[in-house]
Amino acid sequence: MINLTAIEKSFGDLPVLKGVDLVVPRGGVTALIGPSGGGKSTLLRCINLLELPTSGTVEVGECRIEFRPGRKVNQKAVRELRRQTGMVFQNFQLFPHQTAVANVMEGLLTVLKWPKDRAHARAIELLDKVGLAHKADAWPSSLSGGQQQRVAIARALAPEPKVLLCDEPTSALDPELSGEVVAVLAQLAEEGTTMVMATHDLRLARQIAHDVVFLEAGKVVEAGQASQIFEKPSQARTVQFISTLTEQGMAAGAGI
Repeated sequence: MINLTAIEKSFGDLPVLKGVDLVVPRGGVTALIGPSGGGKSTLLRCINLLELPTSGTVEVGECRIEFRPGRKVNQKAVRELRRQTGMVFQNFQLFPHQTAVANVMEGLLTVLKWPKDRAHARAIELLDKVGLAHKADAWPSSLSGGQQQRVAIARALAPEPKVLLCDEPTSALDPELSGEVVAVLAQLAEEGTTMVMATHDLRLARQIAHDVVFLEAGKVVEAGQASQIFEKPSQARTVQFISTLTEQGMAAGAGI
């Protein structure tokens, strides 16, 4: 489903990704974890080409694009690859002047040119899926953060993408509200939705990820099945990172 090979990404003279490989099978859920600045969000954005790799190969479904320094990128190929993906952002990115249902409909109407009735029916179906059909006519400003993120998930799912990409989907939420989002993503994982998420939320990663990739300084420190990474990591740096986040989560849950 997703195959990234030797991905390099630099911003000016600053290298951010250094030869990263990633394979996500159809129906798989992969969590990208690691310290801030380690490259996980950049790698996620390279999958749908919101960030164009400096070099390497990106393959999503049947779309494959090779990048080389100085080589012009085919914009038609970029658009075709992006249509295979849906993106959920950290800060929701809902249109404030549109209702929940209109936010979900927007891409179907403007990009895919669906008839309004069909787009509305699809939007209501997805809002119901994330538990928010009763909020269809609500403005984003009247919704909690967890509700806004669930609307954003519905919007990302609207065009039936082959893969859902989530960039820190719970980091802007307090633990109670993030639970709403974790539950929705867990349901999608059970249904076989292919997902890649960059996250600091180990509860989210533990609950739904099949595989985990630990990134630091633009390189893969360790990768493997989620159970192996969380319970018996082989690299000392992975052990240190996971134990630190686990301790922070326990302190937050105790109100310390």
